[in-house]
Amino acid sequence: MPLVSVVMPAHDAAGTLASSIRSVQAQSHPDWELLVTDDGSTDETWAMLTDAARLDSRIRPERSDRQLGAAGARNAAIRRARGAYVAFLDADDLWLADKLTKQLAFATEQHAPVTFTSYYKVAADFTGDARDFVPNGRVVPARAELTYATLLRQNYIGCLTGMYSVTALGKRFMPDLRKRQDYGLWLSLLRDGTVARGLDEPLALYRQQRAGSLSGSSRLSLVKYNWELYRRVERLSLPRSVWALGQATVRSTLKRRI
Repeated sequence: MPLVSVVMPAHDAAGTLASSIRSVQAQSHPDWELLVTDDGSTDETWAMLTDAARLDSRIRPERSDRQLGAAGARNAAIRRARGAYVAFLDADDLWLADKLTKQLAFATEQHAPVTFTSYYKVAADFTGDARDFVPNGRVVPARAELTYATLLRQNYIGCLTGMYSVTALGKRFMPDLRKRQDYGLWLSLLRDGTVARGLDEPLALYRQQRAGSLSGSSRLSLVKYNWELYRRVERLSLPRSVWALGQATVRSTLKRRI
């Protein structure tokens, strides 16, 4: 069985999928499986996945005839996972070559069932492979540790860097939310007192979808989904939800300036 199951949702991702897959194949730690859910794509995504799987048996694609959304596509992959760890990478993001090696060593040293790392932001039109990347100074740093209470202030875990131990925590799934589903997963993992540990070394590349800050409508959308997460999924009281929403809004604004 593989040590790490890498979960990747893909919807009409033909323009970036190949480089994302290559960044997993280039890992210095080879003991992984890549579980890709083609989430109802209408472009060449599925053909690319089947071609990649023929050449590398560690790539295990699955196709959904209907669009499940990010949470559903990731959860479909998690259900198929065989690894001791589950890690996440979207089909438009990239890992640097030592990401798994360093993060697995860090998880062992820290006795941490949930870990994450710093990451770089890159422009949406970045077309190279991870090996072509030149550090740009646009780093989102990883906090040394996160408790449930700290995480309520903001989602400090970049999904492309998050990893949890199935051995320690069992298989855990994302809540059925249109957005912020990864945030919901991290909160659920820490809710019982588990502490997440952060490796402050950038080991992944996050492709920004838009230049500049989010539009007003997009910001309002994030507020709506955060509120749904706090109230419906986490079942926080009204005062605590208001406090958490205020904290998250301020901190996410600061984060977008990087």
